Amino acid sequence: MTPIPALIAAIPLAAGLVGAPSGSPDSSPASAGVVQHVAARTGAEQHRVLGYWTPERMAGALPAGLLGPVETAGRAASGALPLRVLSPRPPAQTSSTAKAAPRSPVVPVQGAGAPRVSTSGARWAAGGAVTRTTGRVFLTLAGVDYVCSASAVSSRNLDVVVTAGHCVKDGAGAWAENWAFVPGYEPGRRPYGTFTARRMFVPEPWSRSADDSDDLGMVAVNPSGGRHLGQAVGGQEIGFDLPRGRRAYGFGFPADPPYDGRRLIYCSGDLHGDPNGQTGDQGMRCDLTAGSSGGPWLSSFDPATGQGVVTSVSSFKYSDDPGTMYGPYFGRQARRVFEAAQRA
Repeated sequence: MTPIPALIAAIPLAAGLVGAPSGSPDSSPASAGVVQHVAARTGAEQHRVLGYWTPERMAGALPAGLLGPVETAGRAASGALPLRVLSPRPPAQTSSTAKAAPRSPVVPVQGAGAPRVSTSGARWAAGGAVTRTTGRVFLTLAGVDYVCSASAVSSRNLDVVVTAGHCVKDGAGAWAENWAFVPGYEPGRRPYGTFTARRMFVPEPWSRSADDSDDLGMVAVNPSGGRHLGQAVGGQEIGFDLPRGRRAYGFGFPADPPYDGRRLIYCSGDLHGDPNGQTGDQGMRCDLTAGSSGGPWLSSFDPATGQGVVTSVSSFKYSDDPGTMYGPYFGRQARRVFEAAQRA
């Protein structure tokens, strides 16, 4: 559907990185089932992206009064890339946007005694690695500035960020421009630097037809301040083909009411399959709103250390159930995307 726009185990790819086809110098297949796009390669290109994201642009990404297809598709007033909302079949739904759920209370989370209760949305107050590895993504699609969420993950090149496919490429449409990741985001601060994209990767089914089961993007980023991303903040492990239905914690920076994008918010609970049978995704009770797209879902998560295993990212909600977030299952296709990204 077209939008608005075991642990790591290295396996050989069916094909290595290949050059771009004639007439398309920046995009090409990266491996079997993976499509790539070259972003900011040179120092000048990186400098331009860094200069683009002024504090004013970051604070007010979407200009007021914007008209056109992006707005009519359901833009978020905050500048956050709107959550993708699907209508289950059957019956057909008439609602085109998810209603914001009431704000859930802040659940105090402190060190080793952190509660492991389920929550559909609360501020993360325990600290730990997740506060460094999770961050906000700033990007431009169709000339409009947006914000998503993402996570640094452990990789051989120390440079891989995982997020939603629609935070990297508008399905079969355009790739994002001005893409930058701010790990450990704090209001008005970039405590660990800003990491620009050098190469982007999405599953071929997402690039071909915006297949909701493959709403996944991975980005190899450039160093910031002379340090690789992994050197600056570390990275969460990433897992593939793990058992379904496991408990998970989902993190992100929701920016639409009742949230404002300034704080790291989380959900936690058991996962379940797609009751509508439209995707291979799993769902979790979660009130997070626009801006949380692409935020990591962590299994085997330890609240005392803030470490876990990324097994999905926030993707979409159904129009008749705004209290449940869905994310793609990380299987063989996700592994291929990751392998391509960590080789970039």
